[in-house]
Amino acid sequence: MMGICSSSLMSGSKKGHPTAILVDFQGGLQEFRHPIKASSILSHNKHCFICSSDAMLVGSPAPRVAGDEELQRGQIYFLLPDSKSHHPLSLQDLCALAVKTSTALNNSVTGRAAAKASSISNKGGIGFPAGSPMPYKYSALEPGQRR
Repeated sequence: MMGICSSSLMSGSKKGHPTAILVDFQGGLQEFRHPIKASSILSHNKHCFICSSDAMLVGSPAPRVAGDEELQRGQIYFLLPDSKSHHPLSLQDLCALAVKTSTALNNSVTGRAAAKASSISNKGGIGFPAGSPMPYKYSALEPGQRR
């Protein structure tokens, strides 16, 4: 299984309201807060199929989500080209999808955080003045080095 892309993922703008997440083969991310059927997404993405991250196994082809199935909130799905539907997934394939998902989620969270920070700074929120030291300092350890 994908493992890194846990089915208990909590995303979305409101705490406690998970979204169904769809990551395409180019690393794009879409979040769905309301129920949506796979067929609705596929009608705009010809020559593609949807698979659930929970159903992906090394050495097996990615199983298709049925067109009449609704994407479940809290789950991660992949939109992949039909050409990938009959090929067994390799460990490298799953790792590449995990990296794309992690990057897309990070970009999504970073984008939300930047928008929120901009909103706070525009409302006179508390922040650190430009050029001020950060409240915590992290430094990398060299291999074998101890603190």
